[in-house]
Amino acid sequence: MYNLLSGLSIIEASSFVASPTIGLYCGQFGAEVIRVDHLAGGLDYDRYMLTGEGRSLSWENLNRGKKSVALDLRSGEGRELLVELAAKTGNLVTNLPERSFLGHQAIRAKQPDGAAELVSVRIMGWHDGRQAMDFTVNAASGYPLMCGPEDWDMETAPPVNQVLPAWDFITGAYGAFALVSAIRHREQSGQGSELRIPLGDVAIGTVANSGSMAEMLYRGGDRERLGNAIWGAFGRDFRSRDGVRFMVAALTEKQWHGLVAAFDADAKIAELESELGVCFTDGDTPRFANRHRLFALFQSIAETMDYDELAARMAAEGTTFERYRTMFEAANDPVLVGDNPLFARTTGNPSGFEYPAPRSFANIPGREAGDPAPAPYLGQHTEEVLAERLGLSSGQIGALVDKGLAALSDEATDYSRIRTIP
Repeated sequence: MYNLLSGLSIIEASSFVASPTIGLYCGQFGAEVIRVDHLAGGLDYDRYMLTGEGRSLSWENLNRGKKSVALDLRSGEGRELLVELAAKTGNLVTNLPERSFLGHQAIRAKQPDGAAELVSVRIMGWHDGRQAMDFTVNAASGYPLMCGPEDWDMETAPPVNQVLPAWDFITGAYGAFALVSAIRHREQSGQGSELRIPLGDVAIGTVANSGSMAEMLYRGGDRERLGNAIWGAFGRDFRSRDGVRFMVAALTEKQWHGLVAAFDADAKIAELESELGVCFTDGDTPRFANRHRLFALFQSIAETMDYDELAARMAAEGTTFERYRTMFEAANDPVLVGDNPLFARTTGNPSGFEYPAPRSFANIPGREAGDPAPAPYLGQHTEEVLAERLGLSSGQIGALVDKGLAALSDEATDYSRIRTIP
């Protein structure tokens, strides 16, 4: 953790992926992130996959380094406590609807005199209020119908969904940027901000930013499926003699020359150039336009060598490549994880399971990043936060707990008895 955001406190009332990611990233840069959930946990508290003890590994990793407060958010008193926390703290991240007890104006009305004007970031579905999630937004984006084997018919072949909830994570990253931007604006002007970020707008806006929207309108139709080929440049997967699949990309002249040299393909490339009347060093266009001939040429060479030999040759020539791994293989890879300073082995996880977890993706030379912190137990910081933020006495907090309006740490709870474990 870096302390670039030290002194900044954020109240988070979130669930699932996009909204909690905002707090996760801010926490990695030193912000105090206080996640407030219902007594039994938010909608994502038991999100698959669960350990044998009933702890969600998804929840555990999206909430590292945060503080946890558990309140009865189905009661008026519990909701009032959350509104008061947000009002006094002045910074809110949520994916609850604006027309709820946690609306921006409702919180502003509760802010004490002298408090910094509220900055709130609200993750939405679509801009018009419709609900959405990553996989439904992705269906609307057009990308799933661009994926799949090249010989699939555009009219009848099925869409191919991506497994990674990419729009959620992009939205979370954009949300963190928007939050910090609004806080900086408040520091300069004294004005708060209400920021609403529709997941659907992030997706379709990214389609536009990538140039793909302009491309489809310009061409007057859809792009063809390319299988594993890279659009507009040279790149595809190949298979070595010993059956290892690997991906190669050559987007620059240097990468192209390195690839040709690694495959010892100079003579064959020259022969193909003469036949086709092109020069492959002229840029992406001739390489992409003649990709099928080039793919066949490189595959014919790849299948004459084992992967280790090919990898050594490609590495020596500065080629851009990587072999395909299963995710289990990636999690156990010494280069990607084991010896990567991004990761540190974490202890104290609510699941009781020790495993590598990432530090901040950005690193600052000369500064110690610190080890990734574990996620909290649900309600672990209820007493601390209510005392420090709202000034409640231990007796008052005890009364809230006795009434079922607040809960303390669920560390001793055995969820394996109440959750379905495969």
